[in-house]
Amino acid sequence: MLGSVVNNPILIVQEAYKRLEEGAESIVAAVDDAVNIRLRAILMSSLTTIFGLAPLVLIPGAGTELYRGLGAIVMFGIAFSTLITLTFLPSLMVAAMSGQQRIAGWVSLRRAQRSTP
Repeated sequence: MLGSVVNNPILIVQEAYKRLEEGAESIVAAVDDAVNIRLRAILMSSLTTIFGLAPLVLIPGAGTELYRGLGAIVMFGIAFSTLITLTFLPSLMVAAMSGQQRIAGWVSLRRAQRSTP
């Protein structure tokens, strides 16, 4: 579970930075493209895990009572982390990158003001 939870956001962040280096028109466009491009890979890895664990969690049977709790934790953990990755992470990335861009602009403005007599 930890591999998927860590890997999915890395895919989006890496793709967004790649789009910015390629000359995306804005930070929002770069993040939007990154989510659109990596959405299939993220959903495929998450949904295969969720659907693979669903019979263990949802269908009662001999031997499932021992692993049902662990299966439920992993299944709902993957589902929740995928939801957070696809909703909260892009908005947090846009806010952080916009703030970083504003700070860099402010610092360069201050340096320019100091250098002019």
